[in-house]
Amino acid sequence: MAEGNWTRVSEFILMSFSSFPTEIQSLLFLTFLFIYLVTLLGNSLIILVTLADPMLHSPMYFFLRNLSFLEIGFNLVIVPKMLGTLVSQDTAISFLGCATQMYFFFFLGVSECFLLATMAYDRYVAICSPLHYPVIMNPRTRAKLAAVSWFPGIPMATVQTTWLFSFPFCGINKVNHFFCDSPPVLRLVCADTARFEIYAITGTILVVMIPCLLILCSYTCIAAAILKIPSAKGKHKAFSTCSSHLLVVSLFYVSSSLTYFRPKSNNSPESKKVLSLCYTVVTPMLNPIIYSLRNNEVKNALGRTFHKAMGVRNCLL
Repeated sequence: MAEGNWTRVSEFILMSFSSFPTEIQSLLFLTFLFIYLVTLLGNSLIILVTLADPMLHSPMYFFLRNLSFLEIGFNLVIVPKMLGTLVSQDTAISFLGCATQMYFFFFLGVSECFLLATMAYDRYVAICSPLHYPVIMNPRTRAKLAAVSWFPGIPMATVQTTWLFSFPFCGINKVNHFFCDSPPVLRLVCADTARFEIYAITGTILVVMIPCLLILCSYTCIAAAILKIPSAKGKHKAFSTCSSHLLVVSLFYVSSSLTYFRPKSNNSPESKKVLSLCYTVVTPMLNPIIYSLRNNEVKNALGRTFHKAMGVRNCLL
């Protein structure tokens, strides 16, 4: 609909990696397709194994299962469209499709921040109050903690997405990213966005800092408790139960913080795309690998599940 010299936007164009040569885009497609399939397989295996194996019915693996659901969601929201832009050059995304993608990106991202904090609290209780752990982290409590982890993403995603897409978009409709993230879409708005930007920055800082502080507090207490353990073997065992979670937290927070909190002068669109790939595409693939390789219980459960599946297959044959 024409308004003066502007044309109202009805769809967006995802620039993705269009600046790269065709050969590089083909290589990126194969790479991201492999990562996508590994992510879906790895996180699905974590979910199935933690459900099927009675040895993994503890609170720690309940929260790990929630994390795997989140990682699958992240990939389903972002990667299929990105693969489409690489293989078929279908870079158009509808107005509603862009808003929907942004909503679920916010929702899952905020939920992951709080879920990682909940997992840190679970490790704190397990190490600092091991005798009371089964009582404190009973099924009712861990279900409430999971719900509390998922809930903050709903109002955050609803307010930010609704507010942003209520602005007028006119003229240029090219989003210089591989998905509909807030900063590149905001650049296309032809209105005063100062209040929204203040809200967005404040909300992002709170969403990142509150869970981060909870994680730091939990691990400060955990470190103090581990140092009091007299034997080296006991210290190693206690630390090993936290190492996987610490590595996952580091990967997620470092990559996301570098994406959103770097000075604009050092934040070119291409570098931001690479950093965004780390926490939206690469980290969801690495999480099940980290928990599988660094956790003997998960490795043993995978082995038991595989042998059971092979036994059932042999019986059927």
